[in-house]
Amino acid sequence: MRFPLTLAVCVTSSAVWADSAPQDQCLVKIPDQVRVSEQPLDETDPAIRVQADRSDAQTDAARFEGNVRLTQGARRIRTESAEVRQLEGTFSATGGLVYEDPSVVISADSLNADVDDNQARLDKAQYWLNGQQVHGTAESLQIDGEDSLLLTGATFTTCPQDDPDWLLEAKTIAIDAEEEWGQIWNAKVKIFDVPVFYVPYMTVPVSDKRKTGFLFPNISTSSKNGIDLAAPFYWNIAPNYDMTLTTQYMSARGLFLQTEGRYLQDWGAGRVNLEYIGSDRLVDDAPERWLLHFDHGGKLDENWRLYGNYTKVSDDNYFNDFSSSVQASTDNQISREGEASYYTDNWNAAIRVQDIEVLGDSEKPFQVMPSLSLNYHQPDLYGPVDFAFSTELTHFAHKRDNHLTATRWHVEPTLTLPYQAPAGSLTSELKLMQTFYEQRDPNDQLEDFVSRTLPQFRLHGQVNLERDMTYRGDRYLQVLEPQFQYLYIPYEDQSDIGLYDTALLQEDYYGLFRDRRYSGLDRISDANQLTLGLATRFLDDGNRERAQISLGQIFFFSDPRVTLGEEETMNRSNSALAADLQLQASDHWFLRGGIQFDTESGHTNKSELLLDYRLSDNRLLQFSHRYVPDLGTDVEGNSIDINQAGVRASWPLTDEIYFVGNWYYDLNLDRSVENYAGVQYESCCWAIRLAYHRHLNTNYDDVDFTTINPRDDFDSGVSLKFVLKGLGSTGPLGVTDMLNEGLFNYRKPYYLRN
Repeated sequence: MRFPLTLAVCVTSSAVWADSAPQDQCLVKIPDQVRVSEQPLDETDPAIRVQADRSDAQTDAARFEGNVRLTQGARRIRTESAEVRQLEGTFSATGGLVYEDPSVVISADSLNADVDDNQARLDKAQYWLNGQQVHGTAESLQIDGEDSLLLTGATFTTCPQDDPDWLLEAKTIAIDAEEEWGQIWNAKVKIFDVPVFYVPYMTVPVSDKRKTGFLFPNISTSSKNGIDLAAPFYWNIAPNYDMTLTTQYMSARGLFLQTEGRYLQDWGAGRVNLEYIGSDRLVDDAPERWLLHFDHGGKLDENWRLYGNYTKVSDDNYFNDFSSSVQASTDNQISREGEASYYTDNWNAAIRVQDIEVLGDSEKPFQVMPSLSLNYHQPDLYGPVDFAFSTELTHFAHKRDNHLTATRWHVEPTLTLPYQAPAGSLTSELKLMQTFYEQRDPNDQLEDFVSRTLPQFRLHGQVNLERDMTYRGDRYLQVLEPQFQYLYIPYEDQSDIGLYDTALLQEDYYGLFRDRRYSGLDRISDANQLTLGLATRFLDDGNRERAQISLGQIFFFSDPRVTLGEEETMNRSNSALAADLQLQASDHWFLRGGIQFDTESGHTNKSELLLDYRLSDNRLLQFSHRYVPDLGTDVEGNSIDINQAGVRASWPLTDEIYFVGNWYYDLNLDRSVENYAGVQYESCCWAIRLAYHRHLNTNYDDVDFTTINPRDDFDSGVSLKFVLKGLGSTGPLGVTDMLNEGLFNYRKPYYLRN
């Protein structure tokens, strides 16, 4: 005789628990009285075992009475009375009936099963999912031969308590075990026993598989967009294809449509984004505004790699006006690039194209169309000497007609003699940089053909010193790392070479030990300089790094003469003094700071400071300050600096309510730049968030890039988000996404090595 019940349905929700609702507190507690047995059983054992106080076996039937227990593998049934009719192929049970397997526990008044068809019906059923937060009741629960469920007069909830905060009542719920999703007809959702909406038909996930359906809408208001309502729809096209379509209505602008499609293949993964608003009422003449984005990354085999990224928007202010998953409003440029590369153990080659668009800037950068590169590395070429060779052939095009274009070929062989020991290292490097330019200048201001040959010598050494020390009774290991670098590159006039991909690099502590002052190859600065640096690290008894302090400066034996043209020739004996500090003062206090200080003028070139007090991931306070001078001039010709202070906080007010807020202030203009405050309630089965924001708008149309205009255009508004966990949500609200709200994302102030 076959055992008639073979349940394998696992109903789960898509929610993931946040800090304020720990998972172990949110799982459904199955009552002990409905457990059949706590003893583990052999799931592979096909034999049916029956225990009962009394049994009566006849020719066509067998009856079992009193404390009846049936087991087959990991499936178990407990009941007071059971009857098996062998000839008819039926099984029935009544009285305190409980069914249990690794996935589900069901209690019911009665069970009737067709053994031959492997179908069963349980009346007045109550079900719980093992290890999940899903449970409910059903007037009738039917199981077919494919282990699928049909529930009539059913309820469904993910709240762990017997009296749930929200409950879905439905006329019919059909759960497909093979497809792992459920269909619900004539459903109404109750919150605190009050009906809030009715749904004639809906689907819900019954596993961790993705499922097609509507997600929860987002509602907000702002002074810029008015009332903002977004309704996302998720389409699970295939296991390796999906799409999210969002219809967003903004009362001040109009109807905004967003589509994001994703794919995953053996040869790579990527996404496609399309966004469109047909008539933006906030812009003169109500133009069409749109976005097109595509990105792909992957490999064809063990050697070939492919990468592509393309974004096109209708206008420069698109990211300032619309919230997009493609790019943030703080990004002021769009990069479009494609690359195919081939890798082996000793060499790699690549072909690349790139087009960068600076938003709001009338001067367009050059396009890389294309660039061919080859890199070869042979360690221990001759004894301890390593050899490296790189070459690059690049064509710089431009979107404008009759504009400067060029082709550049660069060759760079390098010999390196490294010496490594526990006490330190010494590396000698000799390099020859040969560059050829073919330039087509319609204004005849640059030479048609330029050849540049520059040797480079670099000597870098570092010493590692250690000592044990005690501070306030605690033992530490201090590591002292003094280092030096001598760099020599002779001077060559490069004023006949155009600027195609070159910019000045930042001189932080680690940047002091670069061998280049500029990015790109159009300017290679002459150098006769010595860099001195000193770094020290402190490690505790657990070998965890508690502090790191770095200090360094470049000393020029001769003034660098190569510039980018707009700079004045340097007449100075040293660079800015660069210092970096990372400190974990205690288990909860963290500090990171950096400064570039001009010792000759007494001015600060750049500084940044972050101070964190962190008790846990959702209990933190952060104080920050950043200063960058001479970014431009205002309309009156005065220098413009970034001089901003900020405070960010995340703190639980109760076990289920927490607060996140930030405030950033411009110390020069005496005004706030961004304010954000959000309060969120989250229980095990639902969450709600109310947030307020106010931040400075950016509009490239009213910016003159020769000056910087002070602006007083702010966007402010209120948003409300509500989630019933396990009912079509993409996951609960949490601290992390609140910390990432706004222009300035949260950054940890420490990157200490553990």
